[in-house]
Amino acid sequence: MTKAAAAQASAGQAPGRVVMFVRNDAARDVRVRREATSLAEAGYAVTIVALQPVRGSLPLRERSAGVEIVRVPAPTGWHPRWQDVRYRPWRARAWLPEAIAAEARSGGVRGWLTAGAGIIGALILAPYAVVRLLEYLGGGRRRPQVEERGDVWDWLARWCWSILGWARAAAAAAPRATVYHGHDLNALPAAVEAQRRHGGTVVYDSHELFLEAGSTARRPAWARRILAVFEGRWARRASAVVTVNASIAQALARRYRAGPAVLVRNCPPRWDPPSGGGVGPLRTAIGVGPEARIVLYHGGFLPDRGLDLLAQAVQRPELAAVHLVYLGFGPGQADLEALAAAPSAGGRIHVLPAVAPEVLLAWVHDADVAAMPNQPVTLNERYSTPNKLFESLAAGIPVVSSDTPERRAVVIDDRDGPLGAVCDPTDPSAIAAAIRSLLDLSPDARAALRARCLAAAHARYNWEQESAALVGLYTRLAPLPPASPSHVEAGAHIEPEGGGQGGA
Repeated sequence: MTKAAAAQASAGQAPGRVVMFVRNDAARDVRVRREATSLAEAGYAVTIVALQPVRGSLPLRERSAGVEIVRVPAPTGWHPRWQDVRYRPWRARAWLPEAIAAEARSGGVRGWLTAGAGIIGALILAPYAVVRLLEYLGGGRRRPQVEERGDVWDWLARWCWSILGWARAAAAAAPRATVYHGHDLNALPAAVEAQRRHGGTVVYDSHELFLEAGSTARRPAWARRILAVFEGRWARRASAVVTVNASIAQALARRYRAGPAVLVRNCPPRWDPPSGGGVGPLRTAIGVGPEARIVLYHGGFLPDRGLDLLAQAVQRPELAAVHLVYLGFGPGQADLEALAAAPSAGGRIHVLPAVAPEVLLAWVHDADVAAMPNQPVTLNERYSTPNKLFESLAAGIPVVSSDTPERRAVVIDDRDGPLGAVCDPTDPSAIAAAIRSLLDLSPDARAALRARCLAAAHARYNWEQESAALVGLYTRLAPLPPASPSHVEAGAHIEPEGGGQGGA
């Protein structure tokens, strides 16, 4: 046993055991599962603690590819209590005293602090409850009007009781380990809580700039600053930060003094297209032959992805014969299906359900162009290098992408490039022109472009290379005993403010 492993054992830790936390069900999160599988293949005992969905039939425990998955449900009892506090605060007298007493009985500094905070909250709540009760009685005991769901107060309450409540439950369900690996900001507190309980090391795996992404980016700045304070505190507890590209690594270092980050891009394993050509699964699904030209968007049907602008681009006269396929799932599905059904689409827009990760590249390979015109409305979108970028290259398909620095570095500036085209994603005519520039190539030039995409994926943008950086990090943080199988390669890291070049 190495000195490091012996020290871990003497501290009550489990040498070679890793617990990953992710606040989704881990069924489709390819990054989490690839990382876990790679560490398991390197000799680590890996457990993923995931979120048990409210609906569905996923097991609470399962084992896949040598990795144990434990699913923990999020707490639900907080929501009716929060509704009481906001809209019917006089009802809190039925449960608040016992809740405060339970925290006090739990013992420890945290229990007493929480109980004290509850007492202060109750004192503040009392006059508000009186006012609300008088309004209720004066209104003829009409049901108090509930404000629109999802405002900033509901969002903060969800963080306080659902996300942090799940973090405590997930940490309690996790086995003792050497490393606790938190995937994204909403699972990082679970890793920090597990370290507080058991000791060990925390790794923060930031898949994106969480507070600058999606609907979170649209919350008021003051509310996001509150979470930024906690993100910084938790990130500084981590012994290492893992992220997906240089821009995000530098942003995290600037904001939170988080130190150098190990870059692990979201690349699939090396893949070889089937020989012989013919009609593949994507063309079969939409009923077209090999002569048809297909533009593919695959991934989440989410805001800020430019999905409507992509449809407008394909309906321009210069792309009159092109088929557009949306392959995926998400809240925008109904809108896309309405676009596809409109007479103006001419039967050339198709919406297909997501396919399993193990067959995805065969579907992508059937397209002529992969389009991803993400809108530069948030900092995270301007920095993003999405899974679909590397999946398209792995399938040998040229890319039309938003012209942002990280994407340009891959699509245009790669040593084998260009691997497609970049454009202004806010302008349908610019998107159409970029697509047309690839479709107008001669057959030989198109074949050469596809070959360059595949060669770049085989040489640089593949999981075999990216996983070596992750395993190298773990070899430094938590070396295995000599008897354990381990293939060790040093992982690249990037210094803050541009000290390395590995992320692009």
